[in-house]
Amino acid sequence: MQRIPFVLTDAPHGHLRGDVYLPADSRGAPVLIGCHGFKGFKDWGFWPETARRLRDAGSVVVVYNASGSGIGEDLENFTETGGFEHNTISKELDDLGRILDAVFSRELNLRGADARRLGVLGHSRGGGVAVVRARRDPRIRSLATWAGVSTFRRFGADEVAEWRQRGLAQVVNARTGQIFRLATDFLDDLDRHGDAYEPREAVRGLQAPLLLVHGTRDETVAPEEAEVLHRAATPGLARLSLIPGTGHTFGAKHPFEGATPEFNQALETTTTWFQTTLA
Repeated sequence: MQRIPFVLTDAPHGHLRGDVYLPADSRGAPVLIGCHGFKGFKDWGFWPETARRLRDAGSVVVVYNASGSGIGEDLENFTETGGFEHNTISKELDDLGRILDAVFSRELNLRGADARRLGVLGHSRGGGVAVVRARRDPRIRSLATWAGVSTFRRFGADEVAEWRQRGLAQVVNARTGQIFRLATDFLDDLDRHGDAYEPREAVRGLQAPLLLVHGTRDETVAPEEAEVLHRAATPGLARLSLIPGTGHTFGAKHPFEGATPEFNQALETTTTWFQTTLA
């Protein structure tokens, strides 16, 4: 079993650095792509453990850092602040599309895996990006979100007014203490695309089966957002799995301190989902 790093240098918005996790025999295996959330990255907390265990269950797993993640060449620290400042949902959708292109063109060596059996797992904002991308990209055959957002508009009217007046907003990284800047590019992008960039609207026409995993004590994305997505989805295509008493990351931390029972439940439910829907 292997973990092979890659860099896509021709991505439209900056380098995409990632890893391919290969099982002992990847011939005909399904392919799963992991999308991190806001202030996340491919090596944050639960992601390496998630990728390893999905790989051990028989899938080829591809994880990557979005071009606007802020994570630089050392893969751990927020050194690319310009990319973070000017990140948009359009860029994140393009990043996922570029990864899909690399999978289907065999630019990434997946050792005989079956790209037609392709699923995407997105956490938090990454879940919303996955839903919106899947609505228009039939290459995605199955989806799972962990604490996925139902909307990218997560700011009150007063916050938006101040953001536009100052030309930027500030975001604190609780882990590092760094203060990041966000330009108005993010707001402008959402205004240009309207409902097309609303996960709760995109899910209405989604043809891929969708698993929604959410903690009932999520302090960042309320579990009601998962319920909104579930109600809006095509009947019979979506499943809602609420995990009692856990939060936004199912108890996982960075650096990773081991799997919690709630994280194990999320991962086991997701593993079974992909095995069933990509059979």
